[in-house]
Amino acid sequence: MNPMRAMVLDRPGTPLRVADLPDPLPGPGQIRLRVRACAVCRTDLHIVDGELPDPKLPLVLGHQVVGEVVDGGSRFERGERVGVPWLGFTDQTCRYCLSGRENLCLHAQFTGYHRDGGYAELMVADEHYCFPIPAGFDDVTAAPLLCSGLIGYRSLRLAGDAERLGLYGFGSSAHLIAQVARYQGRRVFAFTRPGDTAGQQFARELGAEWAGGSDQKPPEELDASIIFAPVGPLVPAALRVLARGGTVVCAGIHMSDIPSFPYEWLWEERSIRSVANLTRQDGTDFLELAPKVPIRTYPEVIPLTEANEALRRLRAGELHGTAVLKIKTR
Repeated sequence: MNPMRAMVLDRPGTPLRVADLPDPLPGPGQIRLRVRACAVCRTDLHIVDGELPDPKLPLVLGHQVVGEVVDGGSRFERGERVGVPWLGFTDQTCRYCLSGRENLCLHAQFTGYHRDGGYAELMVADEHYCFPIPAGFDDVTAAPLLCSGLIGYRSLRLAGDAERLGLYGFGSSAHLIAQVARYQGRRVFAFTRPGDTAGQQFARELGAEWAGGSDQKPPEELDASIIFAPVGPLVPAALRVLARGGTVVCAGIHMSDIPSFPYEWLWEERSIRSVANLTRQDGTDFLELAPKVPIRTYPEVIPLTEANEALRRLRAGELHGTAVLKIKTR
């Protein structure tokens, strides 16, 4: 069996190491993929930094994967391009799955966390949780859609029909969802790190009518805000500029502690809610919508073996688009 190249996490708090691993073999209902591209996500950082508990170790990260079917399964043809998202398995028997909320499944498993992901030349995935890649997107431009786009889209849905939409943390997800929001006729207000004038200009170029630092107030109240940055103090800041009946949606899988705030900031039927994972219907709906917008992704291509540098730059806020690991086919 030929070895494959992968980037492996041995334990949280340590850099990924380059490793040659045995080729993975598909089990029942699984497909084996030759990975073409894998986008880097902030969730990967949370796993590496030990902020998410009990990952599979050693672990191959990566859950925004575009790959070519090599063998296995029955849903896809050999050679077909498919996308592998964060949600990798649900039991389909718990009360959440049976009520259409598989994103909350009690026994869910996630790609690049409980199952090896796409920081590798080859991977296996459950075919029932993979999606066809829409025409018009090449491997690199499609990869960010599979988490940055999907979780952003679910967050946008939970924001309701808000006309005036705030986006806090204008990074991988926000720059995609800003385009969807504008396509839907919403008004976008973007919040970046204080002093990030380049990020604010990027937001304006994507249709935001106002962009400023997260320490600033927008020119008018907002009907909803989505917080993509994992920064708890942004929650009361967003509440303070929220109109009556508005919603603050926390889109991250991890966030620092939310500080206390006066009840009056929440009163008048304002609400705070979180977003957890995604459903397969979210994926189907979003990937059908993406070519219609059409969504433009802004990938920065980085070789697989430089994944640690990609993670460092993401942590430092040096990426306005999305880092995408380009995997050379064998």
